[in-house]
Amino acid sequence: MTSMSEKPRHFPMPPVDGVRLPFSEAVLLGDTLYVSGQIGIQPGTMKLVPGGIVPESRRALETMREVLERHGSGLRHVVKCTIFLADIGEWAQFNEVYREFFTDPLPARSALASSGLALGARVELECVAWVPPPG
Repeated sequence: MTSMSEKPRHFPMPPVDGVRLPFSEAVLLGDTLYVSGQIGIQPGTMKLVPGGIVPESRRALETMREVLERHGSGLRHVVKCTIFLADIGEWAQFNEVYREFFTDPLPARSALASSGLALGARVELECVAWVPPPG
């Protein structure tokens, strides 16, 4: 349980293409990790992976996994995901990729359509995860 005196720990977003983006990649408060939205960009760049919703979804989920693991958590500890789709018609295609990364018990989840995502992405996802004690 988070004490009243505990402060959030902010983990800066690593520079991308030499640019410092204006948000933290994650914030830890107590044993809860809040991970910023991830899109399907090629590592270290501001360029989307080619091919649309399926490869973008896979890359965004791989990046999400990397961020979680870097901060002591993992996909199995995700309690809530929020999915933003550029086209809700691609929901089924996203779900196929999502099932490659998440198994039972599945996290709570919301999915919604957006009128536009950063860099023209087809999908963005964010999550909240539990960080178990070390050891």
